[in-house]
Amino acid sequence: VLKVSATVLSFKSDGGESDSESSGVPQWNNRQFTDLSNYSGSTSLSSVSGSVVSVYNSDYSSVDIQGGIQFSLNYVHKLREFHIFVVQCQNLAAVDTKRNRSDPYVKSYLIPDPANLGKRKTAVKKKTLNPTYNEILRYRVRMEYLMSQVLNLSAWHNDTFGRNSFLGEIELDLSSWDFNDTEWKLLPLKPRTAHYVTEKVKCQRFVKCEVHIWVKDCKNLPLIRSPTIDPYVKCFVLPDTSKKSRQKTRVLKRTANPIFNHTMVYDGFRAEDLKEACVELTVWDCDRLANHLLGGLRLGMGTGKSYGVQVDWMDSIAEEVALWRRVMESPNEWVEGMLPLRMVTAAKNTWK
Repeated sequence: VLKVSATVLSFKSDGGESDSESSGVPQWNNRQFTDLSNYSGSTSLSSVSGSVVSVYNSDYSSVDIQGGIQFSLNYVHKLREFHIFVVQCQNLAAVDTKRNRSDPYVKSYLIPDPANLGKRKTAVKKKTLNPTYNEILRYRVRMEYLMSQVLNLSAWHNDTFGRNSFLGEIELDLSSWDFNDTEWKLLPLKPRTAHYVTEKVKCQRFVKCEVHIWVKDCKNLPLIRSPTIDPYVKCFVLPDTSKKSRQKTRVLKRTANPIFNHTMVYDGFRAEDLKEACVELTVWDCDRLANHLLGGLRLGMGTGKSYGVQVDWMDSIAEEVALWRRVMESPNEWVEGMLPLRMVTAAKNTWK
């Protein structure tokens, strides 16, 4: 069996540095990181006979928030564009504390954004706590729509290996903003608090969502070759089978009971996407000549369709469907279950 915990977080996500390209298939941004054995949200679960893997969610906040962001806002009526001029950030927190530096960038969201206009981002500035951007983030949007939104500006440290660290955010209610005032403003960055998340769930449930999966360990995997196996776990959130959607744990050598402590995070979801998407987790044995599928599971609605199209991968069994429903119904809470590993036709099985 596969022991699983997962969560959907209903707030703005930090995302990776690569944005989804527009296509006919939804694509999610992802990030991942390892070694979360001290994560305070994990619990000790009883061992299970058979082949199992444990999956949990995690909190990726890692620094104390400080400093501020300087910007100005303008609506260009002739172009019907909302312009966010990001000037600079000052006195940001250092993610690399030994060298006292970060690699910061700024990201914007409109909330709740029913038109799904998405995020905008500045360039990454390397090795600085006082980055200067002088960049314009543009949204093509009508003023009446803009007046119903909240602008979220957040600062992030970009990590080459995917663990982007939150450096703080500000929120501006655009319904009361004076768009005739185009002077630069310098506002202090604020932390993302538990109270903030609770309020967003009450008022704007599933406005912006992240799916968090912590692959903790596997137990009693089948020894399909002698004397032992080299397992790893791979994840897609279907229907996106692009290389960007694929996430993997590291390979652990010579064990049928690997401990990974590896988090996989996907953002960019809307409420309706969660009903059409499917989390596919597969366990593999890494061999020098060929990788071998040991089993997997799919967390989804099991309807056989995704966005109205008949697909063979939306085949979740009853236990998997029940777990995915619990995840969707319990935002900001992790949900666990024990599910059997089964043979699945893995997505993009040429990427191993």
